[in-house]
Amino acid sequence: SSPHLVQVRERIRINGQPISKDLFNKYFWLVYNRLEETKDPAHASMPAYFRFLTIMAFHVFLQEKVDLAVVEVGIGGTYDCTNIIRTPVVCGVSSLGIDHTSILGDTMEKIAWQKGGIFKPGVPAFTVAQPERPLEVLRERAQERKCPLYLCPELDDFEEGCQALELGLAGAHQRSNAALALQLARTWLQRRGCQGLGEVKEVLPSTELLGRPVPLAPAFQLTDAMIQGLRDTEWLGRTQVLSHGPVTWYLDGAHTTSSIQACVRWFRQAALNQDKPHDGSEVRVLLFNATGDRDTAALLKLLVPCHFDYAVFCPNFTEVSVANNADQQNFNVTLENALTRCLENQRTWTRLLEEKVGQDPWLPSPLRVGGLLQPAPARGSLLLVPPAPRPLNSPALVFPCLAQALRWVAQGRDPHLAAPAASGALPHPAASSGAVLLREAAAVRVLVTGSLHLVGGALRLLDPALSQ
Repeated sequence: SSPHLVQVRERIRINGQPISKDLFNKYFWLVYNRLEETKDPAHASMPAYFRFLTIMAFHVFLQEKVDLAVVEVGIGGTYDCTNIIRTPVVCGVSSLGIDHTSILGDTMEKIAWQKGGIFKPGVPAFTVAQPERPLEVLRERAQERKCPLYLCPELDDFEEGCQALELGLAGAHQRSNAALALQLARTWLQRRGCQGLGEVKEVLPSTELLGRPVPLAPAFQLTDAMIQGLRDTEWLGRTQVLSHGPVTWYLDGAHTTSSIQACVRWFRQAALNQDKPHDGSEVRVLLFNATGDRDTAALLKLLVPCHFDYAVFCPNFTEVSVANNADQQNFNVTLENALTRCLENQRTWTRLLEEKVGQDPWLPSPLRVGGLLQPAPARGSLLLVPPAPRPLNSPALVFPCLAQALRWVAQGRDPHLAAPAASGALPHPAASSGAVLLREAAAVRVLVTGSLHLVGGALRLLDPALSQ
């Protein structure tokens, strides 16, 4: 799977656990040296990062004699380097969204075409409810490739006549992922000749799925193991909640329009529906970054209705100097480029709030867009905020790294994080007044989203055990 959140070993797991450092080291050098010995002198470079790790993953699975390998494509499908498996047991396509447009195309239909590239002759494939045209494209790709394609029934259909299923992953969008996982698992178990897989249920399909161009797979009686599997599923960085005293961190690696919409629904349910603290105020903070060719303005616009008191932007670097931690480093992006992106996001957020103020007569008059990049003499850090303080009305701040951003938000109240630097490091009044509010609030609720790499960097700092 990709990307990793904290350590590269997360990408290659056996029995759910990242392979050990010793195994990773052993197979890395074995594959590296074999490629070095056999490469074509005319094309002397090594495979790129993702390709190398894909080759290495296949080698690990073969050498360790796993019974079943679950392989997530990197980007798209058709031209992805994972797409060399000629006859997988089964293929699955989850809910489609607009992402990686420079590679996959800028419409859902083009993206569906790329995803359908993993279909193989005679190998069953499953997908979930999709918009009409992309679903037709998937059907056409399946027909071209002589692949039997089925639509998963809703999870509700599995619950007919029995108790509601409990999912380990929060958020309504995980229900369609669970329905897809059940079909993939059952297909594998049938291939293995397993008995007692549950009777097929005769249920009427949801009206939403009627008249679709793809036949509906049957719902079936779930085994105890399947019910337990859905309940016990954990996936770091997806709808994850960390309660650290008065500070609660809500982490979700959403980075597309559809996933940010799902994230907002989850955050509102998980955080904003909580009772307000009786003994003081609640402060809401957004910590955001986005990478690649994503339309950050569209993503930020979806987050405005959550009524954040502060929006904090920073690159995906855990520390300003990441030289000692290659796992968290993106070698394709400089700190300067990443900070420029954060400053653009900050301006976008301020503009979105101004537009909202224009529509809402109860909010104070808007701030002028603009800002001041201030070197802080005490630490040499950078902080950028709008040119006037605006307590509890979403000042936007930029920090040069995650560690500084998280420390400012937590204000020494999260036992996993050191207190922020002395006040000299944050000279701007909006940062100072915010620090007071954050220190005094009965509850601080922080949503970290926009990038899986951002969430991974935050997890590394908030849960040090993950780095072991």
